[in-house]
Amino acid sequence: MADNEMTTNSEEPRVELESFIPYRLSVLSNFVSSSIATIYSERFNISIMEWRVIAVLGNYQPLSANEICERTNMDKVQVSRAVSSLTKSGRVLRKTDKKDRRKSQLRLAAKGMKVYQQIVPLALEREKKLLAPFNENEIAEFDRLLSKLETRARELCATD
Repeated sequence: MADNEMTTNSEEPRVELESFIPYRLSVLSNFVSSSIATIYSERFNISIMEWRVIAVLGNYQPLSANEICERTNMDKVQVSRAVSSLTKSGRVLRKTDKKDRRKSQLRLAAKGMKVYQQIVPLALEREKKLLAPFNENEIAEFDRLLSKLETRARELCATD
């Protein structure tokens, strides 16, 4: 047997990626994100991370960078890069807190709000196409199950 070949003991636990739920969710997420990203990256020249910042600000502004991290589950570096790029492009405005200069509030500039308003219908239409094979009851059940999985995943992260 060559050095780079491995044998597996039939009694050892194995992971079949094709049926491993965390892997399947990751693959699905990548497909869905890429599908929507194609729409806004080509038309609006923004990345997935930039879109997430725009989307969350479009719904909840003003927010701090930390609040964006919490709402999007993006890490600080991702948010920082996206905010920096969006600020440079004139899509996001940063206002420094007068009492604590380390803090700042972020909000969409008119240019960013225009992008948000143009992308939202496209994203919702893509979601509609994605969910087309399902009836209303299946969509409601899927939503319920996703919420349950998300809650459990958060609990597991909190205990790690």
